Amino acid sequence: MTTAPPMPAPPASLAGRLRWTAADASVLVGRELSRLRQEPGQLVAALIFPGIMVLLFGYVFGSAIQVPGGGNYREYLMPGLFSMITFSAVMALMMRVATDASLGVMDRFRAMPMARSAVPLGQVGADTLVSGPLALVIMVGAGLLVGWRPHNGPVATAEAFALLLLIRFALSWVGCYLGLLVGDERTADHFVPLSLPVSMLSNSFVPTDGMPAWLRVVAEWNPVSAMTAASRELFGNPGAPTGDDLSLPLAHPVAAVLVWSAVLLAVFAPLSIRTYRRRGR
Repeated sequence: MTTAPPMPAPPASLAGRLRWTAADASVLVGRELSRLRQEPGQLVAALIFPGIMVLLFGYVFGSAIQVPGGGNYREYLMPGLFSMITFSAVMALMMRVATDASLGVMDRFRAMPMARSAVPLGQVGADTLVSGPLALVIMVGAGLLVGWRPHNGPVATAEAFALLLLIRFALSWVGCYLGLLVGDERTADHFVPLSLPVSMLSNSFVPTDGMPAWLRVVAEWNPVSAMTAASRELFGNPGAPTGDDLSLPLAHPVAAVLVWSAVLLAVFAPLSIRTYRRRGR
């Protein structure tokens, strides 16, 4: 009877541990790329979903909505859809991590000589480097087809997309933590519909001016609203917040997104790594 070889000791130096973690995380990012090739249905769904969203909100609901200050509703809409797609990282990561946990994939990772922080980092990195840019590229294509255009030049446009990817990275840690906490894909599936009210209760699709006062406060402090307002400001699309009575996140939307990203990262990145380590005990 043979016994498994002992696990190699982690590098003693901080630089060595960081290289070890980065190397293991890059392997997991490659695993997600391989998964996309093996499951083309995900790509098909990613291609269809933006078209449905643009058609439904831009042409069905949009005919009854007036843009604040005037302008084309589809140009007003696209930053909201970019934010909605970005927020979907929470549910996407939760489902993926919960599925891996319920199928025993996480247990196999723990049995390997891998850096413990590399597993959640690899999951989040794959979403940020692969799924996030892919979703934005597809949505940009759909937006260009229906007449959406950025108007503030390439630098501001690049800043808007960088901001969307930054907060998606932060939101991915939220999804990773929730997936580890739930640990079961069937249970996680029940939580997916809850993401819709969060993304809808914002300024993504309609102005917040007509909402009741208490609901307007909730909507304006929703990070999705800050993402949408920042995108409209940087893209130069109609509906960018103006006036003296704006709530703090909408008065300074770019700064609000940066603060939200920093807070989410500071809270959920350590929580995700700690939860993953504890599940192996």
